[in-house]
Amino acid sequence: MTIVIAGAGLSGLTLAAHLTRRPPRCEVLIVDDGGKDITAAGWGSWSDRPGLLDTAARHHWDRVHVHALGRSRLLDLGAYRYRYVRGADLAATVTPMLESAPGFRRVRGHVDDIVEAGVEAGVGTGGAARVVVDGEPTEARWVFDSVLGPSDPPPADAVLVFRGWHLETEAEVFDPRVPTLFDFRTPRSVGASFVYVLPFGGRHALVEHTTFAAPAVACVAADSDTQRAALAEYLDTVLRVGRYRVEREEAAALPLSAQPVRRRRGHVLAIGTAAGLLKPSTGYAYERIQRDSVAIADSLAEHGHPFAVAEPSRRHRLLDGALLDVITARPSELERAFARLFDRSSAEPVLRFLDERTSVREEAALFTALPAVEYARAAAGRWRRNR
Repeated sequence: MTIVIAGAGLSGLTLAAHLTRRPPRCEVLIVDDGGKDITAAGWGSWSDRPGLLDTAARHHWDRVHVHALGRSRLLDLGAYRYRYVRGADLAATVTPMLESAPGFRRVRGHVDDIVEAGVEAGVGTGGAARVVVDGEPTEARWVFDSVLGPSDPPPADAVLVFRGWHLETEAEVFDPRVPTLFDFRTPRSVGASFVYVLPFGGRHALVEHTTFAAPAVACVAADSDTQRAALAEYLDTVLRVGRYRVEREEAAALPLSAQPVRRRRGHVLAIGTAAGLLKPSTGYAYERIQRDSVAIADSLAEHGHPFAVAEPSRRHRLLDGALLDVITARPSELERAFARLFDRSSAEPVLRFLDERTSVREEAALFTALPAVEYARAAAGRWRRNR
């Protein structure tokens, strides 16, 4: 029987790579139609531990800048490192792993449908699933789906819209030793906006404008002319980079939800952002996908199924939802919250919290810096709605 990974993006390639550590005793097909060019993608993340695909990160930093409420801070990351992985480097890292592993095969094709046994009349796959690729059915023992996703995803609590420029400047204006993680010196329109800067060299950087917006106004926040104007103004008046050339542009609008995703359907398991692995309060997913892929691969090897995977923390979902409720109602609160959270010499405690690896006592210490009544009211409202 076959294992099918639907999609060869970040989550599909990451899971395939981790499966090569302890290869299953069956064929593994990675199916992708090539519609999205992974080499044009890129992901930032932070981690305090080594990972299988660390060599894909060409750039990494141990300090970051944060600019909020008129104050600039240079923060040490402690045990953490902030990394940037290009899609081209991820593909170059994973491809030889797949080529050297027995039974792994990449297939070009469009995934039309994924059907669990018994869901559709006439499907008798003996306790497995059927994947339809370019009209042709394939039986699979397990299907890992990053393409179609659950049919009933939770509603969005907010939308993260971003537009970034990979640019080259005429002069040496960037310090490649220190990225800027949050810079709120940008006009606020219909959401909570900031800019981050990842310097790859003195003349090369990714400068990205990001907005958390309520779903009702996300289309306004995602207006391309407004975003480009904000980027140009930031480069001209804040960084004062002088002459520059935009080599490539990237943009997306990502729905954020603090509600759990029903990612399992029999022998089908959603992975990646389709599984709700996009962190609602940050929009980051790379490191969460790494950890999830480790757990799936270990579960298959040790239990014969992929479901021994930790459920999302209800406490952290509640806190994520409360933050989204506050900042979509009052966008200026994001800058205030981050100014207070990062008002310290090290960003490590905050990153541990965003990594969902803090205790209730540690979280209480962090949240003493925030307006307790407003966040407590939002959390209580979330708790009542989720009961």
